[in-house]
Amino acid sequence: MILEGLVTTLSPEGELNIAPMGPKIPADLSMGTFVLRPYRTSTTYRNLKEGGEGVFHVVDDVLLLAQAAIGSPLVPSPETFAAKSVAGRVLADACRYYEFRAIVVDDVDERTTILVETLAEGRIRDFLGLNRAKSAVVEAAILATRTAFLPIDEILAEYRKFSTIVDKTGGPPERRALDMLTDHVRRAAESKASAS
Repeated sequence: MILEGLVTTLSPEGELNIAPMGPKIPADLSMGTFVLRPYRTSTTYRNLKEGGEGVFHVVDDVLLLAQAAIGSPLVPSPETFAAKSVAGRVLADACRYYEFRAIVVDDVDERTTILVETLAEGRIRDFLGLNRAKSAVVEAAILATRTAFLPIDEILAEYRKFSTIVDKTGGPPERRALDMLTDHVRRAAESKASAS
């Protein structure tokens, strides 16, 4: 099963990176070990290759997830606190978090496979679930990261559906997130058009 969330890692210089990631977790939902699949070109991969530690977060803040997905500046920066068992930072507004260490890194392919073990976990607050608007933003964020290889027209067609859902069931954070993602996809379309 894939569980969407956010991963924080630190560079060798201590710079925080926040990235959306959907690790593969066991069917029994235990989080003793799980698999991350970052691309070799990603900051998450470089940080894990160098330091081997990070924190996976279960979140319901889809605006932060959307911002991280497209590399939008995180202003203000989300509040964090030091992890207890790894060199890392925990997002203070997460619902749950899992501090982990990489135990196997298979980076032969462009999309790597990193098996990690959980060293510590915590619950900050209840996760009440994602309503339809929040779920639509998560799907939109995933599509926004695929503009290089999916047809932009198809992505924008999905975004029109997402917009209806967000208008009906979301609030200002979900609308802001979807607007930001839509702008990102439109800029990608313009960039592709000018390159051809």
